Amino acid sequence: MDEFDVVVIGSGPGGTLAALKSAQYGLKVAVVEEHPIIGEPVHCGECLSSLALKRMELELPKEAIAAEVKGVRIVFPNNTQTVAYEGGYVLHKQIFEQHIATLAHQNGARFELGVRANEVERRASGGWLVKTSKGELAAKVLIDASGYMGFLLRKLQLGNMHQIASGIQFEIEDIPQEGLLDFYIWPEYAPEGYLWMIPKANGSANVGLSAKAKDRASFNAGAKLKEFVKKMGWEGKKIKRTFGGAIVVSGPAAKTYAGGALLIGDAAGFTSPLFEGGTQLAMTSGKMAAEVAMKAISAGNYSEEFFSQYEGMWKKEFPAYGKIIRGKNALYALTDAELGQIGSVLPVDISSVPPLTAIKIGMNVALKNPALFGKGFVSAMKAFEYSRAEHYGW
Repeated sequence: MDEFDVVVIGSGPGGTLAALKSAQYGLKVAVVEEHPIIGEPVHCGECLSSLALKRMELELPKEAIAAEVKGVRIVFPNNTQTVAYEGGYVLHKQIFEQHIATLAHQNGARFELGVRANEVERRASGGWLVKTSKGELAAKVLIDASGYMGFLLRKLQLGNMHQIASGIQFEIEDIPQEGLLDFYIWPEYAPEGYLWMIPKANGSANVGLSAKAKDRASFNAGAKLKEFVKKMGWEGKKIKRTFGGAIVVSGPAAKTYAGGALLIGDAAGFTSPLFEGGTQLAMTSGKMAAEVAMKAISAGNYSEEFFSQYEGMWKKEFPAYGKIIRGKNALYALTDAELGQIGSVLPVDISSVPPLTAIKIGMNVALKNPALFGKGFVSAMKAFEYSRAEHYGW
């Protein structure tokens, strides 16, 4: 049986980054990935800010870039718009994740592809035994990057299963675009959610929907997305592929660590609460997990108390989830008319809002519909702010 310092379960952006950083610390690392190809299938909108790359000290290979973008545009039901300018990229996500995996491999990490982690148990001699579909591995530290199902969340009973939203998208050819990530807050099509148009190479775009409908049984995400496509005048354009998946919307797990084990990325519940971007959060938590693993192995300390420092690290760095979720819920409780009123008072460029501008926005809201303040207008605006790259939004 092969023995490792760290076994990472899952090879998404968080898992590959955790493997890379752990290997760079000189640790012996194995990554267990149930799919035969890293980065496939693709589950997300594929966008990542320039700031995220800078924070992770990563250079993006040209072949991983589908498009460069200037910022994020929010479109309200009455077609009013506001833009937060901040640079970034739309990725060929599978190539990006394969790039990080290659760097990790070059630093000594081993990848077990097409291998499913089935069970874990503590060894009498210390550490973990990981039982996979193709044998057993031993590890001093486990890092769970398994995605929204949270392998260790379930196996170690660290909290309730994550709440999820439906996510589906089409890659469509010949979509008009202006170098912006477009997010549409249109409850008619995406109740308790949003829609998007994310530009890619050669005029194609990811056009998608995420919703957490109250009546999940009767809500057909695919049908609603087709209605949106028709509304935008894109019906009849070639759909190159349909993809998507579940998106965590409930915030972090009750506990993201155990003695000798850490949860990162979606497995930990780390997604930006409003627009549910998760790649920067996954990579940052993977980097933190690698650091804690290195310190634990250096100290020979695998106690729960020692590993609790990980939770302190991410809580200090990431925005306060509870406050943002309250703002998101307030936003999604507004009617189309109320959302339109908000859109009509926001500046066209919301990249920077000085105090005087914020006061002016508040006064305009008070004139149009003062009841919005009682419906959580301020909290909703904070949720927008915390969706920026600076706050790990994308």
